[in-house]
Amino acid sequence: MNKKIAVIGAGNVGASCALYLAEANFADIVMIDIAEGIPQGKALDLTQAGPVRGYNSRVTGSNDYADIKGADIVVMTAGLARKPGMTREDLLIKNAEIVGMAAENIKKYAPNAFVLVVSNPLDLMTFHMFKVTGFPTHKVFGQAGVLDSIRFRTFIAMELGVAVTDVQAMVLGGHGDTMVPLPRYTTVGGVPIAELIPKERIDAICARTADGGGEIVRLLKTGSAFYAPAAASVDMVKSVFSDEKRVLAASAMLTGQYGIKDIYIGVPVVLGAKGVENILELKLDKNELDALQKSAATYKEHLQVLKY
Repeated sequence: MNKKIAVIGAGNVGASCALYLAEANFADIVMIDIAEGIPQGKALDLTQAGPVRGYNSRVTGSNDYADIKGADIVVMTAGLARKPGMTREDLLIKNAEIVGMAAENIKKYAPNAFVLVVSNPLDLMTFHMFKVTGFPTHKVFGQAGVLDSIRFRTFIAMELGVAVTDVQAMVLGGHGDTMVPLPRYTTVGGVPIAELIPKERIDAICARTADGGGEIVRLLKTGSAFYAPAAASVDMVKSVFSDEKRVLAASAMLTGQYGIKDIYIGVPVVLGAKGVENILELKLDKNELDALQKSAATYKEHLQVLKY
């Protein structure tokens, strides 16, 4: 295979990404981690699963960033995981150090790569990655609403007892407590959910979606979600590699859309071979727009901590 994907971080999210990417069978994967033996051991384990799982992707592990050379896309998963009682913002300073170091190495060894950021706090770390690499904004994007939307879809399907694949949803805003679920743009088999679910239940599902990551943190007690974040990441990678031009809610740099500029935040984008090829500006009502702009204002404040 001549395509190459680098996954920074061989923890739960990174290793799950590597697994799903290998099973997609469209590129070779290298996992990078500072822990000696961990990326090498997990890569060898994943490679040995290939004959049974039916993939021929070559998976390697390394502690040397030089091994990302030639990567077409880099998936940034490294960082501290949230623990109970910890907000996404609590992670800001430490994870900024981790992301900043990775960004310097991506700039050095994979200057032509696209970069998908998964590390939290997501929107802030995506902005930090963009600043440190100096890459064009269309080549640096974050997971954001892709994960939030699939959580929203799942909760709606659970409520109605229908197939999750028949639910289409849209969640904008920051990847965290300030996210903005959009029930008006959410359907089941093409039917708006307002015709299927009472408003009070929709409100409850929106609230559960906003707390989606926190709910899992409380259940796990010693970690955070990784299967769904990894699956969402691979969905985005596939859209770029296969030029699918999927409409997904990714963290992208706004330049005036929705009255917001100079910040990364979750909005609908067209994701294809050129990365973020277009930002779609939905017609929002006043409450929705206010919520999105409030989300952006919150992140503007947090960026000051990183001296931006």
